[in-house]
Amino acid sequence: MLHYAVVFFVVALIAAVLGFGGIAASAAGIAKILFFVFLVMAAVSFVFGLIKR
Repeated sequence: MLHYAVVFFVVALIAAVLGFGGIAASAAGIAKILFFVFLVMAAVSFVFGLIKR
């Protein structure tokens, strides 16, 4: 999940440099959503890992 967030962030940076503002904003939004999904999943995994012990 984090890998896809980084890929979309890189796509957003390249699109912004080339002047494609709409594509850059969309890719940055997707990257942001994927990053927060990753954080939630990591936190849940951490909590359940502690509970199993």
